[in-house]
Order: sequence, then C-alpha cells, then structure tokens
Amino acid sequence: MNQSVPSKSRSALIRNWIVGAGIIVLFVWSLSSLQFDGIQEYGAQVMKSIWEGFTHPDWDYVYLPDGEDLLRGLLETLIISILGTFISAFLCIPFAFWASNNMSRLQIVSGSGKFVLTVIRVFPEIIMAILFIVAVGPGAFAGVLALGVHSIGMLAKLYSETIEAVDNGPREALVASGASKLQVLRFAVLPQVIPQFISYALYRFEINIRSATVLGLVGAGGIGTPLIFALQTRNWSRVGIILLGIVVLVIIIDLISGWLRRRII
Repeated sequence: MNQSVPSKSRSALIRNWIVGAGIIVLFVWSLSSLQFDGIQEYGAQVMKSIWEGFTHPDWDYVYLPDGEDLLRGLLETLIISILGTFISAFLCIPFAFWASNNMSRLQIVSGSGKFVLTVIRVFPEIIMAILFIVAVGPGAFAGVLALGVHSIGMLAKLYSETIEAVDNGPREALVASGASKLQVLRFAVLPQVIPQFISYALYRFEINIRSATVLGLVGAGGIGTPLIFALQTRNWSRVGIILLGIVVLVIIIDLISGWLRRRII
C-alpha cells in the first residue's frame, strides 16, 4: 500500500513532464513558422503619429449636427447588437431542445441537432456579414442578420446544456400524472431553464456589442464603418475618439448586463 502511492505520484510527475515538454516543443515549432523582417523604415514615425492621435482625440467628432458622428455610430452599433441578440435568443430555443439529449429517446435526433449547431458556429460573424451583404446589401440590416444567425449556434449550445442539466423529478411527476408533453415542457422544464436562458442572452449581448464594432469594417453598419475610413486616411485623432467611445460603450453595457444577471440568477 505504501509503495503504490509513490509509484502513482512518480507516474503522474512523468506524465506532467511529458505534457509540458510537448507544449514547449509545440510553442517553439509555432515560432519557427513566423517570418519577421524587422521594423519598417517609417515604423517609428507612424507609431508616434498614432500615439499623438490617441492622446489628442478629435472631440469635435463626438457630435456633428449635419452628418455622421460618434454618437450616431455607437447608437447604430447598440441597435444592431440588441436586434441580433433578440432574434437569436428566441430562434435558438427550438434548436436547443432539438440538440438536448434528455428531450429525445433517439440519440440520432439530438446528435443531428448538435451537428447543425456546430455547422452554424463554424462561420464567424464577419464571414456571415459578408454573405448577407451580398444578399441584402451593405448596411445595418446585414449586421443584424449576421449577429442573429451566428448567435443562434452559440446560444443554442448553451441553452441545450442548461436543458440537459434540469432536475428530472418534476418531469417524472407530471408524466406519471398523465400530463402531455406540452404541459411537461410548460410546467416542469421552462421554469427551471428560463432564468439561465436570460442570463446567457445577456452575456451574448455583451459579446455582440464587441462583434458589431468589427462588422462595420466590412460594411455591415455600426461604428466600424467610420473607424475603417479613419484608419485608411490615417486620421489617428478620429481613430482615437472612436476607440474611446467603443471602450466607454462596452464598459457601460458590461456593468448593466452584469447587474441584471446577478439579479436574475
């Protein structure tokens, strides 16, 4: 008995050393594939211009009475995030029940649901945005569709895991009393999962705020569109005020969303 304990510890130590060595080898191999040609000739001058732009942001761009400004861009980004999250939060519910193991007796049914959700999650939001821009044209509508469809895959996966973790006691009691499937769903499953569903939707909303700022870079509306124009023209003071506005918006949304999630759960 006493000799087996050191033996197990020795084998665990050897395994940890092997895993650590494998990680180091993988890291060194990854570095070897990088090609660094040195800093560009005007790199220091460009970095100085960027720093001056960030430290002296274009405050006049915050509000322009006759044109697009920071506040309008942030508002459009917020609207895109709200609509995209709202659409996905409801449309993903059937997919979540489809992919849940405890909602079907046949493994192939839940397996096919998980496969569909995996396929949806494969495509990033920016790829979705490019596809929808081709279909409906550039603008905020393409951004809403991109966020909504992509978020279905992510939210439905979280929803399905919540459904699989429900307490089966209420379900079994209702089934034993002769309740229908809809009654079991209404009175035994939904009351347990709705608070967690709302919490996940709020968390996804926080992520969509960040994603919506990127979608504008490809023409899907939001603050990303003036950001890419400012970057292309090297208007670093405008880039600075736009990034500052994004930071403030994300912080405010994170605080509000975190407060709501603490109240719900």
